Amino acid sequence: MNINGSQARLAESDADAVSSPHPGGDFPMSESAPSDLVRFALFMEQRRTLIRREDINKKVLASNSRLFNPVLERAQKLLKKTFAMELVELQSRNYREQDNVVAGDDLQEARNATGVKKKTAAAGSKTYVLRSVLDPIIIEEAARTDERLYEEQIADCQEDGDDDDDMPRSYGCIISWSTADQLGALGVLHVILAIILASGRSMTDLELRAHLKRLGLSSNESISMNAQSTHKSLPIDTYLGQLMKQGYIDRIKLGDTKAAGGKRGRAPAATQANQDETQAFEWHWGHRSYSEIGEQAIATFVAEFMVERNRDNDAEDDDEDGKAAQGRGKGRASAADGGGDKKLKNVYGAIERAAGGNLSDVK
Repeated sequence: MNINGSQARLAESDADAVSSPHPGGDFPMSESAPSDLVRFALFMEQRRTLIRREDINKKVLASNSRLFNPVLERAQKLLKKTFAMELVELQSRNYREQDNVVAGDDLQEARNATGVKKKTAAAGSKTYVLRSVLDPIIIEEAARTDERLYEEQIADCQEDGDDDDDMPRSYGCIISWSTADQLGALGVLHVILAIILASGRSMTDLELRAHLKRLGLSSNESISMNAQSTHKSLPIDTYLGQLMKQGYIDRIKLGDTKAAGGKRGRAPAATQANQDETQAFEWHWGHRSYSEIGEQAIATFVAEFMVERNRDNDAEDDDEDGKAAQGRGKGRASAADGGGDKKLKNVYGAIERAAGGNLSDVK
């Protein structure tokens, strides 16, 4: 993300955002506070670091921590207007796990029926991440490759005599996931999330290791990173630790009530490797995955992959059978097209049942 290139627009938007005084009147709001919070959030997001309220109070608001809410409100306006993003507070683990058991109105109805009032866990974790507010359809269209534009980009690079390493990475589209994101690492993350979800939202460390080994990712293997990373590759244990630090997954020691109560397990460290091997751990989704990816998106990803894979296998079988099977192949293709939605629903439903039901959208 080119933060410097947006400073002018950010400054212009900031003037509008801070036009009204602080409603309390006790502490006048600094005109730069909302834009300072925006810059801080962009910097932290570029490093995939969780944004904690205590860090905002310390590094942005200084002694005026009581201004957090009005500054956050104005910073949200700047983010949406300039970058089409928003700061979203991650849910606490206690609240999330409570919500996974019985969702929304069902939970309240169950309490009313039993006449028991249980203590409700706090929803907020005082930890934030940046999230896009663009419509998913816009993102999908912006990431679609335009062949004519792609050919023109290649031709321009060849005329300029650029090396292959200097070739543009937009690939004929507005948004290119290969420019900054670690595509291979993100793919492994989504697979891990899918495995955990389909295993009832939790799985032991041994089970996860066994699944990763089947995918060719044993403990001595590494995850490839792109050129923008400080490391060309990361050992699988280091990568899992990084995902924990970023809030995408949680590792909980079995029988550890403190960890189950909302404290996130520490990332694996080389000095603790021998001690960790003797302990039994369980993997869960982290709060960032719930707010940035969502269970429904992962289930849809798996369902679409499975249905498309079956279609490709059917097509390959038809090609090998030759002309005698062409009519049958067309019939299969028609049936697949006509029943595609039904197959997707069936696979999605199977994943939902495996997860325990009530798959959530991003929160």
